[in-house]
Amino acid sequence: MLDDRAMVVKKKTAKVEAVVLDEDKLHTLIASLSVDGGEDGVRQVARTLQSCLELTEPVQQIQLVKKAGSQLEALSEEQPDGALLEACLHTLSQVYTSLQAKNPLRRAIASALGSVPAWLQEHTVNSLSACLSDCMSNPTSHQYSHIVDTISACLVGFPLGERCINKLLPEVLEFLHKGLSEYLHQNSGLAGRHIAQAQLMQSCLAAVKTSMLVIQRSQETISAALQAQQNHCKLEDTLSSLLGCYIHILTDEEFIQSVQSTAGMAVVLLCRSVMGCGDEVASVVCSLLRSLAEGLNTAPQWLKQRCEGLCTNGRPPGVSLYLCHGALAMLSWKGALPGPQWEQLLLLVPNTLLDLDVSIIESSTAMVVARVLTLWSSAALDCLQGEGQPCPFSLQQSLSGGSELQRHLLEHIYSHWEHPLDGVRHQTRSLFRNLLLLHQHTTCSTSDLTKDSYITELTQSLLGLEWHMRGKYGSLGCLVELYGAGHLLDIQPQLPSCLLGLMGDQTLAPYASDLLERLFVSHKAQLASEAGAADKTATEDWMEQWHQTWVTPLLQVLCRAKLDQTTYILDYFLPKLLRCSPSSVAHMVQALQDTPPCSTGPSGSRGALGALMTCLRAARAQGVVPSSEEGLWGGLVPLSLLRQALVHKHDQVRMDALGLVCESHRSTEVLTSQEIDLLRYFLLPNLNSQSPGVRQQTVSLLKKLLCRMKDSTLLLQKKLIQERDQEQRERDQHTIHLSSCAGCVVRLLEVLLPGASFSKCLMSLHLLCLLGQLFTFSTAGSAYAVLFVTHCPLLCLSTCTSLFSSGPDVFALGEVVTSAHAQNVLYCVASNFLEVKLQASTLLQQLPQSAVGLQVPERMRSVLQAALDLSTSTKPFDSVTAAHLLNLLLPQPALSQALLLCAQEQGLSFQPPSPSPQTSETDMLELNMLAVVQFLLRCLQLEVTRAESSLLQAAASYPLYGRAHCITAVLQHLNTESLSQTEQWRCLVSELIAVCYRMSDVVSPVVQSSSPEGLIPMDTDSETSTGLQRILQEIQPRDTNDFFTNARELDTHHGDNHTQTQTAHTPSLDSGGEGYRVTAQMVLVCCWRSMKEVAMLLGQLCQSLPLHYTNDNTHTHPGLITEEQVEGVGLYFRLQLLQSRHRGAFELAYVGFVRLTDMLCRCVCSHSGQRAESGSQALQQLPARWLSEVLEEVKSSDPSSKLCATRRSAGIPFYIQALLSSEPKSSSCSLLKMTMRELIALAKPSANRNTDSSTVPQVHALNILRALYRDTRLGENIIPFVSDGMQAAVLGFTSPVWAVRNSSTLLFSTLITRIFGVKRGKDEHSKKNRMTGREFFTRFPALYPFLLNQLEEAAATVESDSGQVKLHPSLFLLLLVLSRLYPSPMDGSSSPLGLAPFMPFIIRCGRSAVYRTREMAARALVPFVLVTQVPSTVHTLLQELPPEPSPKIQHNHIHGTLLQVLFLLRSYQTDSHRPLPAGNGISEALHQRMWLASRQNHCAVTRGAFLDVLVCLCGPRISLLGDSEVSDLRQDSLSVLMASDLVTPNAPSAAMGPGSTQYLLSLAWVALSASVEIPELWGGRQPMSQLLQCLLQCPQYEVRELVLEGVLKRLQEEEEEEKTGRPQWLDETTLSNLITLALHETHPKCLAKVLTVLCVLSSDGELQWRDGVKVLSQEEVLLHLLALAQSSAHSVELHCAAMTLVSQLVVQLVNSNPQGERAEACLAQWGALVCSCCSEEQPVEVKLMAAKVLVNCTVTVLTSAHLPLGLSTTLSLWRSLFMLLQDEDQEVRDSASDFISNVPAPLISSDVAGVSVCPPVALDSGVGLLCQLFELWGQVPAGVLALTEWLLGEGEGENEAPADEASGLDEEDFLFEKGDLNLWAEPIQWVKLLHRHLGSLVLTLEQTQTPGVSQPDQVHQINTLSTQAQTKAVSSKQALDSLPTLPQFSCTMEHAQLELRHQRATLALDVLQRLR
Repeated sequence: MLDDRAMVVKKKTAKVEAVVLDEDKLHTLIASLSVDGGEDGVRQVARTLQSCLELTEPVQQIQLVKKAGSQLEALSEEQPDGALLEACLHTLSQVYTSLQAKNPLRRAIASALGSVPAWLQEHTVNSLSACLSDCMSNPTSHQYSHIVDTISACLVGFPLGERCINKLLPEVLEFLHKGLSEYLHQNSGLAGRHIAQAQLMQSCLAAVKTSMLVIQRSQETISAALQAQQNHCKLEDTLSSLLGCYIHILTDEEFIQSVQSTAGMAVVLLCRSVMGCGDEVASVVCSLLRSLAEGLNTAPQWLKQRCEGLCTNGRPPGVSLYLCHGALAMLSWKGALPGPQWEQLLLLVPNTLLDLDVSIIESSTAMVVARVLTLWSSAALDCLQGEGQPCPFSLQQSLSGGSELQRHLLEHIYSHWEHPLDGVRHQTRSLFRNLLLLHQHTTCSTSDLTKDSYITELTQSLLGLEWHMRGKYGSLGCLVELYGAGHLLDIQPQLPSCLLGLMGDQTLAPYASDLLERLFVSHKAQLASEAGAADKTATEDWMEQWHQTWVTPLLQVLCRAKLDQTTYILDYFLPKLLRCSPSSVAHMVQALQDTPPCSTGPSGSRGALGALMTCLRAARAQGVVPSSEEGLWGGLVPLSLLRQALVHKHDQVRMDALGLVCESHRSTEVLTSQEIDLLRYFLLPNLNSQSPGVRQQTVSLLKKLLCRMKDSTLLLQKKLIQERDQEQRERDQHTIHLSSCAGCVVRLLEVLLPGASFSKCLMSLHLLCLLGQLFTFSTAGSAYAVLFVTHCPLLCLSTCTSLFSSGPDVFALGEVVTSAHAQNVLYCVASNFLEVKLQASTLLQQLPQSAVGLQVPERMRSVLQAALDLSTSTKPFDSVTAAHLLNLLLPQPALSQALLLCAQEQGLSFQPPSPSPQTSETDMLELNMLAVVQFLLRCLQLEVTRAESSLLQAAASYPLYGRAHCITAVLQHLNTESLSQTEQWRCLVSELIAVCYRMSDVVSPVVQSSSPEGLIPMDTDSETSTGLQRILQEIQPRDTNDFFTNARELDTHHGDNHTQTQTAHTPSLDSGGEGYRVTAQMVLVCCWRSMKEVAMLLGQLCQSLPLHYTNDNTHTHPGLITEEQVEGVGLYFRLQLLQSRHRGAFELAYVGFVRLTDMLCRCVCSHSGQRAESGSQALQQLPARWLSEVLEEVKSSDPSSKLCATRRSAGIPFYIQALLSSEPKSSSCSLLKMTMRELIALAKPSANRNTDSSTVPQVHALNILRALYRDTRLGENIIPFVSDGMQAAVLGFTSPVWAVRNSSTLLFSTLITRIFGVKRGKDEHSKKNRMTGREFFTRFPALYPFLLNQLEEAAATVESDSGQVKLHPSLFLLLLVLSRLYPSPMDGSSSPLGLAPFMPFIIRCGRSAVYRTREMAARALVPFVLVTQVPSTVHTLLQELPPEPSPKIQHNHIHGTLLQVLFLLRSYQTDSHRPLPAGNGISEALHQRMWLASRQNHCAVTRGAFLDVLVCLCGPRISLLGDSEVSDLRQDSLSVLMASDLVTPNAPSAAMGPGSTQYLLSLAWVALSASVEIPELWGGRQPMSQLLQCLLQCPQYEVRELVLEGVLKRLQEEEEEEKTGRPQWLDETTLSNLITLALHETHPKCLAKVLTVLCVLSSDGELQWRDGVKVLSQEEVLLHLLALAQSSAHSVELHCAAMTLVSQLVVQLVNSNPQGERAEACLAQWGALVCSCCSEEQPVEVKLMAAKVLVNCTVTVLTSAHLPLGLSTTLSLWRSLFMLLQDEDQEVRDSASDFISNVPAPLISSDVAGVSVCPPVALDSGVGLLCQLFELWGQVPAGVLALTEWLLGEGEGENEAPADEASGLDEEDFLFEKGDLNLWAEPIQWVKLLHRHLGSLVLTLEQTQTPGVSQPDQVHQINTLSTQAQTKAVSSKQALDSLPTLPQFSCTMEHAQLELRHQRATLALDVLQRLR
């Protein structure tokens, strides 16, 4: 045998193998080529070939074959040695047929054989034919695919090969038939073996394709042979047998679609080859499509017989589909059609496909249908475009727009254009385009589109559709492409604004932007062509028009829309616009700079500055804007604007500004010093961002900048090398880059202090890792680091050593990293946040080893000890820290010895493998991993033994999961490709699996108990209960049952149970005897986490370790884990998933089991890098076996079964899910189909199954189905079963058993999500989660008859005449589904799946006695009524209402009808945007039934409903009715209103009955419309004022609340419209009523609303407060409202409203009398209240209100030169503001940062004056501003002392332990406690900020104050503070010293708190020292 070698070919790697022949053949060939001397041509060829065969290097073999080819080419006819030449040709032929398909050597031989001279060609053909024939004569089954490949290769680019195939045609066809028959036979025995099945399908596909290729290439030979009638039986029989194989594949649904589709093509090709291209073949194909045998008569008898087998009634529907595909692909449609049968066939294909359309349910089949329809439309176009005779008129008519066929095809498009499969949507769009082209070709194309009514109507109907229908965008795009943008803009001029408005929706933005691009590109081209070659001014004119159409709306949206709505404009739209018109940037910048830069637009928008950044960023990224010039950016905007944008309050504005700096069109564009300054300015304030999206964007943009820096520096270096006399400037540039990089590194490392926020740590680490990737932190590059990174790709995400050939010194940043920096990074590994741990671990690989210091023995020992301690911690995240630390230590050579010392200290029997001095680094890493895993395993074995005797001790002191987690983490990085210690690893794996089983046995009694969360012993099963009882006995105290509320303490002597006591405190850490506080929660956490880690470890072992197995050939594949072990693990998972009750346990067992099933399915058996051919067949068959076993168990389960029937069947759905989702997607999904059939049969109710033993399987089946429908990995394969699932869910509601109904509810909810998509908004009834009726029933056709029958049955039960309530169980579900559908205006009226039949039943449901049912029926009716039918339907419904009162009236019926009318009118209002057509009769019908709204109607509910209908018609400013009609209706409504209970109460009236509140609210709506909203349209003013008074004085608080809401809304609208002066409807009486209400209202919500109304009114000017006749002074009002604010803390809304109003009054009071002494007490009280509103524990709404108050009083109170509130109160307010600027809630911080824009300009730097800045900048500026104010107030000494108190932390309410308790800072060990809530604030940074500003303030004090002149009380205060600071410094230092080694890991929180206290005290002492 010759070796396998691989070579690299340019562009792609191809496998070049040497010739592989068995020994005998090889020797025979070499012998046949042996020659004596002589140099004639043939001998040369023979020698060359002999050398070739003797070589083993494939690349050399190729060269020799090429040489032999050129020698053959040079042979002349005179000189051949016949036998030798024959041997040469035979050798080449033999080798050719032995090589694999894509081997380049085969191509070389084909080339050599093909180049033989003409006289030798026949010999060559004979030789190759003989070899091929020899191969085909008697092949074994595994040789078939190779020979098929060889035949295929002969026909591709190899003319001599083609001649061979022609020569051997009968033999080749016979062989292909035999091969296909063999495959068909094999397929029947491969059930459940997915890999083998998939391979067989590929072989089958190749065989069918090859047979087609043979038939196509041998067309003439076949025709000649059949016509000559020679040997006809043989060839006909062969062709007939082949056709039989094709038909078998077509009709056998076990075959995958690609094979069936190819077989369909093969059938048509064979018919064409036999019958030619005349009308007869079209006739045969038509018959096959129709499944009728009549048209087959023209075919030969043998063909007819075979085809009749296809024309059966019961054939699968897919057959027609594949035959259609075959007809289109295999018959020629170009040019004129040969005859009428062809025309018939062309029209038959789409009709056949459309019939299929309704019956198919599989998405993959829908994909094929869509593709074939598009193929058909292309074929039809080819017919019409063909040259020669024109297309027949009848055919043209059938294909033109408006024809019946086009109408049906459009219906297909409308029902599929939102299909979940991308491919279907794409094909649908292509089909639509082709239909438009067909229309163009069949009509005399006119340039005037207004005359083409079909296109105009189509465009209008498409534009009229809802914009959430994504399919319409593509269709409109096709119209733009073919008819131009002008056509659409003429019909809808507002289209650009409309589409830009949709860009805020992520789901619609890509579609809208694509359409916009097509539109503006087309529009520009149209305008340019219309302007023609006009002069320049003309160009400017049309460009101005284009800008007005496209750029102006864009800028308006950018400036004014909310930020989240404009994100996608930057991503999708702006770049496209700039690509189309680069010159538009100047226009945009000019337009935006004309707007004042600080105009912010509405709240939450980016304003002009943000819009400017967005446009410039997009332009720069497109290469339109150059980089900065002096003072101006890109010569367009001042740099100061860019600086403002970099610290803007809004995230997106900052990101756009950063993008402008970082993104560049050229990756080597040199960074300027300005860009580096801007970057520095941006970096620190933006590190602490809470938004993951912003962090991601920042890192991504800075990465671009750093890449640019690196590339440009390398380019400069290259230039320096090339031009030695280069100017100094470029060297300077390189220095700038490196110094700025080094500066960045230092800055980023310095922020990683204890107590740094999660977001800041993460950002800094991210950026440092990025710097490490692109540059390097070391000068020499540690070999260990390189090794570890290459072998641990999972842990180390970035490469970490010098990556550049130019040497490590170019980008080395290691010099700036100090040891302290590296330690801080190491301590980040202790963070509770996983991302921080990961990034820190990654960075530690990159930092210089000398700085990290892990190679120092003592340091390494302490880190190792910390890791081992953490691995037994009871805090789950500690074990993750331990794993990261161990992985960091793995590369250290001394690790084994350190472990040995630890083992000796613990008394463990552990002997690590000792490395020899020559051990390579790879082996060292492996030995260290082995040592660590062995050590952890020994510890774990010991702890499991102890846990077996006492689980309580284990939960408290050594929970098992930490060790197991560390083992899994280490194994994740094991490189199994090159292990040297295989035997030791094998033993270790066996031990690991054994210890896992032991761990599981210890903890499973808890997680498998019936109530694991509370451990209440309810199990009766003896096996589990004994273990559980033992644990409970151990946990439960002897004399009390309060275990679940109180913690439990154990002493260390476990034997002495009598000494167990309960105490309140844990013994301190440093006390001699350990004590444990244990709760049931801790025991449970220990148990389920242990189960989790067992699952993870077992899953890891199965997934990553090579398998040890022996296959059929008795060849053993050595590995680390055996088949038996894998099967054992599978059975373990099965037990856990089927019996665990705790969700945490079975969900995580599922994760491990998924790893196992993936491995079983792939059966990856890798050894020495080679993938085994077949893998273990025994393991491949396990999933199918396990699945059938569990399904049997589910079927036979009953109440006594071990399977858990509660908890949504616990782990059973997970078990089945894992088995099914591992089935390959490309397979036939036989397991999924089998499982779904069985489950659906179980889930549907059955008459003979009503016992307990039948309901348990039904519940299980429903729960399992729910899990499967939710599983995204099953994807579209689950869709065919949705209809059945929906039926099971709806029918499940009829069950008498609660459990079945409950599971049905859950299944139904899942199916609604699966069908209509995840809810994309708060609106339950939003059209985004709806579907047109046609689309719904096209995708789920089986639901049409089912829902209709169910609805009919349910509607029959709702008659409420009897007065009894009959509630059909599934009625609610039916109405819920139906209300999710809506009619598409594009639906055809004759649709077989029309919605009309549902309407009468839904209308009937409106008569139900159940209110909710009536409401649901009204909602469900709306979708079923087309917009055009609404007026007539409403009129019909109104006619059903009684025109006058009578005793037999059914109020339920009236109410249901009125609701249906109301919902229809509301939907018409939102959808149609136009009034009801004239003569609709609605207002007349309402006039006749006006009694329903009056007192004549005693039912309050129907009165209210009738009034709601009146509000719907009379309330809006633009009514649905005509002016005269609505005017009359308003007069009638007004008279009803004036006579109603609201205006003239007439107790006792109907108002006291049920629904009275609803009725009064409906009345209030009418009154609001008449008195507040549009009083001018309702007539006179006098009654309006009276109405409003009645409303405000109404006794029902709901009415008052509604009215106040209406008044508030109207006032806010007028405020937005910027109307000045008080509105007319708000007269003095109303104002006085509002003030009276504010003073006397008792209901909190109403009071809050009225105070908010007064806030709006008082912002315009002072109000006159009166209480009756008494006029109140400002102080009295203030005192009243302050008292109210203090007493209203229980109601957030009221508290906020009162505080806002008080604050407005305070500002007015101070403004009116800035230096006055009035109301000082009030002001101090107000200040204290505001401060209390800013504390951390307040609700967000209260803090937002406080921020708003402080921002509004910035000018009046905080920065006033007069100190109106005195120094103390003012300072308290400033401190509160600073607290808000550090609040955890981003909205609060952003709101508080607005104070900067209110600060008077002289007091603040120009960089931030009048601009919204981000909170960190606002905080820094704020403290600086306060220091300035101290000077302004002349209070510098007092200010310094106050700020020093802040610095020391006095009065911040820190729970700091006294000094003597510092050592016992262990917090209560309760699990899941949140601890310190504010994750954003960074006290240590705040302290440093204060210290910095204090330093400058002290400097000012020193300069201004006369030495020695200080007031005595100030001196005393300085001394007091010094003493406090000194005490704090000493106590915190002592506490820090008393903490254990590496406290950053063992007691992170305490260490951080003590560090902060120490820092505060030290910095305060520093300031006080300077003061002295």
